[in-house]
Amino acid sequence: MTPRPCHAKTNVMFLKTHKTASSTVLNILFRFTEKHNLTIALPADQRFHLGYPERFNTSFVEKLQNKMQNYNIMGNHLRFNPSEVHKVMAGDTFYFSILRNPIFLLESSYVYYKNMVPAFNRSKDVNEYLASPLKYYREEDYKKNIYAKNIMWFDFGYDNNAEDNKNYTQEVLKDIEQNFHLILIADYFDESMILLKHTLCWDLDDVIYFKLNSRSNDTVQTLTAESRERIKTWCSLDWNLYLHFNQSFWRRIEETIGLEELEKEVNHLRMRQKELMETCLLGQEAVVKTRIKDKTFLPFQSGDANILGYNIRPDLSNKTLKNCQKIITPELQYMSYLYSRQHPHKKRKPLNLALPWSSSLEKTQVPRQN
Repeated sequence: MTPRPCHAKTNVMFLKTHKTASSTVLNILFRFTEKHNLTIALPADQRFHLGYPERFNTSFVEKLQNKMQNYNIMGNHLRFNPSEVHKVMAGDTFYFSILRNPIFLLESSYVYYKNMVPAFNRSKDVNEYLASPLKYYREEDYKKNIYAKNIMWFDFGYDNNAEDNKNYTQEVLKDIEQNFHLILIADYFDESMILLKHTLCWDLDDVIYFKLNSRSNDTVQTLTAESRERIKTWCSLDWNLYLHFNQSFWRRIEETIGLEELEKEVNHLRMRQKELMETCLLGQEAVVKTRIKDKTFLPFQSGDANILGYNIRPDLSNKTLKNCQKIITPELQYMSYLYSRQHPHKKRKPLNLALPWSSSLEKTQVPRQN
């Protein structure tokens, strides 16, 4: 049978959850925005996120000159609030998000947010924290402690300190199913990209990526077997969320692509990624922050994590160089560039970094305003 022709979806909302490979997904969306000259909902004024951790409202987005216009793309950190998000996105918008196994997510959060989360800061390491979390986690600090318990549940707009009651949990899962067309799984990232490509009718190069905002292995803390089990109880809302959508993820793949075809396409994606790494990167791998040569591409550093970045080969043609630079550009730099490109009359974001390819692009491309 000939596959039914489809049209690439260009109205897309991504709920960017924390420590779930979501910065890599956002880079994919930023590149797609530029490629198709789309409009994107970006944080207003000097903000770097859409009002997080407050529930999203429309005042957190920088308005377009045509104030009645909806955005094509949305993906910066926000706490989901469907009625407000719907006000700035088109009626046919495709909504998706990504989840990660809470066991790995909590360890990652612990290292990344160690200095800013009181519950983490009071404990020596992640295993000490999990041995008796209530010793360190105080509900009166809950806004500062959101990363320490059920962070994905919170990002979707729900109470991360709620009791894990079966009826309540089922109601929330049903709610999320109604609000989102697709939930991806970070633990199967390549499979997720293939499913996203099929669902949005995008090209393979649209979902090719280099990992962004990942950290060096020497900052990973080893969880004990007891700690792993405790996470399932301490973050039981996130655990239920993950189990539910991990099942629906694989069911969706079997219904739409099939496991055999999936394997072929994942291999194709990895081959294309390897090819691009050979083309773009010095040493063909990510490097620690001290070894990043061009500080324009230095990612934001946080907590005890050593966030990795990349070095571009110096011998590339202009077009290849620009494409390679975009795929390695950290989130804050890319967002700031898109902001100045889409809102040229507004004060720039306070980053003090000019991307090497931004001035020429700003002169030649203006996002469409209709």
